[in-house]
Amino acid sequence: MNSRLMRNGFIYLLIVVAVLAIFFTLFSDVGGSQEIPIGTAVEMIKKGEVEMVEVRGDQITLYTTRQETFNSRMEQYAVFVDLLQSFEVDPQMTEINVRGSSGLGSFFGLILNFLPLIFFGAVLLFMMRQAQGNTNQTFSFGRSKARMLVGNQPNVTFDDVAGAEEPKEELQEVVEFLQFPERFESLGARVPRGVLLVGPPGTGKTLLARAVAGEAAVPFFSISGSEFMEMFVGVGASRVRDLFDQAKRNTPCIVFIDEIDAVGRHRGAGLGGGHDEREQTLNQILVEMDGFETGSNVIVLASTNRPDILDPALLRPGRFDRRVTLDNPDVKGREAILKVHVQGKPLHAEIDLTAIAKQTPGFSGADLANLVNEAAILAARERRKSVEHQDFAESIDRVLAGPARKSRVISDRDKEVTAYHEAGHALVGHLLPSAEPVAKISIVSRGQMGGYTKSIPDEESYYMTLKQARARLATLMGGRAAEETVFGEEEITTGAGSDIEQATQLARTIITRYGMSEKLGPRTFGKREELVFLGREISEQVDYSDRIAEEIDDEVHGLINSAYQTAKNLVADNKNKLSQIAKYLIDNETVEGDDLMNLFDTPPTPLPEPSGAD
Repeated sequence: MNSRLMRNGFIYLLIVVAVLAIFFTLFSDVGGSQEIPIGTAVEMIKKGEVEMVEVRGDQITLYTTRQETFNSRMEQYAVFVDLLQSFEVDPQMTEINVRGSSGLGSFFGLILNFLPLIFFGAVLLFMMRQAQGNTNQTFSFGRSKARMLVGNQPNVTFDDVAGAEEPKEELQEVVEFLQFPERFESLGARVPRGVLLVGPPGTGKTLLARAVAGEAAVPFFSISGSEFMEMFVGVGASRVRDLFDQAKRNTPCIVFIDEIDAVGRHRGAGLGGGHDEREQTLNQILVEMDGFETGSNVIVLASTNRPDILDPALLRPGRFDRRVTLDNPDVKGREAILKVHVQGKPLHAEIDLTAIAKQTPGFSGADLANLVNEAAILAARERRKSVEHQDFAESIDRVLAGPARKSRVISDRDKEVTAYHEAGHALVGHLLPSAEPVAKISIVSRGQMGGYTKSIPDEESYYMTLKQARARLATLMGGRAAEETVFGEEEITTGAGSDIEQATQLARTIITRYGMSEKLGPRTFGKREELVFLGREISEQVDYSDRIAEEIDDEVHGLINSAYQTAKNLVADNKNKLSQIAKYLIDNETVEGDDLMNLFDTPPTPLPEPSGAD
């Protein structure tokens, strides 16, 4: 910083000196003397009007007897005495003082001659210095944007990562290698050079990578895959080289590339060919990972939620040769995650984290963190001193369906239709043994939904039987079945649009992916729409005939119609119970817990028909 100030100060001083020199050169004669031709000067000497002559190089100063001063200039390198003699003037007629053409006067004369060049040079140098910052920024495009975390910064450890016990065990070997490499080297073992963290968004991939660095207490370089890319050709590859150069200088260390699928997609896919900037960046990553010297304690961690689109060269042994999968946590994992996130938050004594964990199947770690934060915000909004059960209940609903639209104006007719619609879902789900138990019914408008019915499984399962799938279809069609049964076919509303869409997708999945069709047999049809490469999509053909396509449509249609008929039969046979549930929802808007169980178990009483009944 000081050297930069000194350089800038020197440039400013040079400009000031040049300006002052020009000023004094141009205006030094003002009011002191006047310039006369050399011939006039010789004539004055000849007439005896000059008392003394002072010669400085080619500059001549005449001091007259009248106390006047005149300046003149003779040809360069000329001798003043010879000049007088050429005009037939005796040099003895006046006193001549020759100061010489060297020394300080000559030096300043030389400077004056080069003043324009000095001035413009100084200005040019100043402009270059001002533009240096932008120039440096331009050349810095090729430098890595990785952020380096060192041991003296706040660390994340494995204790901060909950609900991922198996992934932590896998990565513990990486920590031990960075701490005690001789333990592995003595046995001839080679620790994986790269570890790929795979899992849905929000499962803690980035957090787990930082925990590895925190446990090992080594430098941690973090960069996103998209940060390699720039509009200039070759920048991505240059940033990759710079990143790995920094890593090698700080070994042992960890390099973490978040969302590596941004640069690691399959090469050659698409219409752009194989010479675009992204592929050149990927090639450089492959080269750098191959270029680690033996004994180089640099481990590359990367994360992605799309492992299917990564280039196979990235996944071969010697590069990312270990894959660690992080999935959405189970009920025990969710409880552990909740315990981590509620630390430091005042909870009411009635809060049961185990019950909350059971109510949140399918939630990721990020979802649970947001859940706890939303509950704390709701408690603060109500000016409560602690977070209560109702805050968590509302927070779960907000995460699942969005905030309640309390200001939305709903007519009595729409409220009645919504109540019967949601009662239909709940009733069918309750009566079918294979369906998931109903936990909550609400007709409070949230997001784009007029109401919702929430079901929570008794125990989590990673598989679904055909019987359970049929029960799910019937539950989805229960709302429309209730509308048709109660209000008539002509009064069916568009509220079942989302239900029908989900049912159609589920039915098609059952037939084309799970092979649960008696007619078509255990076979898959079509390709899963996961590869988004434009060039491949254009050339890809359907792997079944038009006749099979018609049979698939017939099977899907049959599944949905069968589920709809099941729902209609259950609703028709339990119409009084349906009306009882709907009436309760109209009066209370929401029912859950013991009130819901009592409502299901209470024998129905005859109720008046709704206003829209035929």
